[in-house]
Amino acid sequence: MTLARTAGLTEVQAEMLATVRSFVDREIIPHAQQLEHTDTYPADIVERMKEIGLFGITIPEEYGGLGESLLTYALVVEEIARGWMSVSGVINTHFIVAHMIARHGTPEQRAHYLPRMATGEIRGSFSMSEPDLGSDVAAVRTRATRSGDDYVIDGNKMWLTNGSTSNLTAVLVRTDLGEAKPHRNLTTFLVEKPVGYGEVLPGLTIPGKIDKMGYKGVDTTEAHFDGFRIGADAILGGAPGAGFAHMMDGVEVGRVNVAARACGVGIRAFELAAAYAQQRSTFGKPIAEHQAIAFKLAEMATKVEAAHLMMVNAARLKDSGTRNDVAAGMAKLLASEYCAEVTQESFRIHGGFGYSKDAEIERLMREAPFLLIGEGTSEIQKTIISKGLLRDYRA
Repeated sequence: MTLARTAGLTEVQAEMLATVRSFVDREIIPHAQQLEHTDTYPADIVERMKEIGLFGITIPEEYGGLGESLLTYALVVEEIARGWMSVSGVINTHFIVAHMIARHGTPEQRAHYLPRMATGEIRGSFSMSEPDLGSDVAAVRTRATRSGDDYVIDGNKMWLTNGSTSNLTAVLVRTDLGEAKPHRNLTTFLVEKPVGYGEVLPGLTIPGKIDKMGYKGVDTTEAHFDGFRIGADAILGGAPGAGFAHMMDGVEVGRVNVAARACGVGIRAFELAAAYAQQRSTFGKPIAEHQAIAFKLAEMATKVEAAHLMMVNAARLKDSGTRNDVAAGMAKLLASEYCAEVTQESFRIHGGFGYSKDAEIERLMREAPFLLIGEGTSEIQKTIISKGLLRDYRA
């Protein structure tokens, strides 16, 4: 049995996944260690992803994309994360912004951005977090104040994935509309900017790259707004006050994406463990033939399979138009926790070699923890799941 295979795929989906799997084996896995250890942006890999059409995978065909489903995208992400999680991070924020524009943008915004996003000419990032807040999104302090036909943005944003390498950022800010509920005063602005660091536009500074434990290669930055002027036509959807709903829609598909990434890392951790356990011998036989190791492999494979099935279910629910906040939360919770467990078991199976920088599992050990916190911690997922359950099982 091959793990994490999906039943009921179309011929197009199967062909696309086979192409991506081959691309990962040939062009990502052989180079991931060196690029990761030097914290180098995978520029050549990104160019190949543009050629394959991965930047436009879910963008409607009328705008030059492939028009594929969230499920197709999630399965592609799973394959890419199996090779190197950071590469999936390059397209994740892009995908979320494209999804938000396709779903909530004005006709002019869709026509202006989506064709160039489909080719990868425009690469998206999105910004919610701030130095003093993470999951408490409604407490955003960065403020946009009306000034004639424009708005002036002031404040600091944090944990902006692809902050320097993207050229379009969806930024959530506070616009004081006098609404009693804080989240109804939030607005998403589409900020076009040059790539790079420093003051990239008057009043907008990307100060530098945040050095991280893992998730190397992809840049994570801050963004400082100081009197940054932007037109009212840059408001996603054209009207202020809907930013919270826009961002939560984006994060919901983002949670399926993180679950897919966790599945990919878990699959790779299992593959490495299975291979090493058959090569390494103790007491006269491969360690895979010792029951202690064989049982570990059985438990790891079961967790990989369970996580994959929950991720696929959450993606299919979203594609069907059904509310999937609980399913996406469950998939993200289970996949990220199982990924951390499977990765650590693989590390243990590798023994002392796993602690060496030469071992691929060493990189996965630093990547897996990110998935426990990205797009909402496990505790936030439990909050979402429990609220959804009590909504449906109200006494």
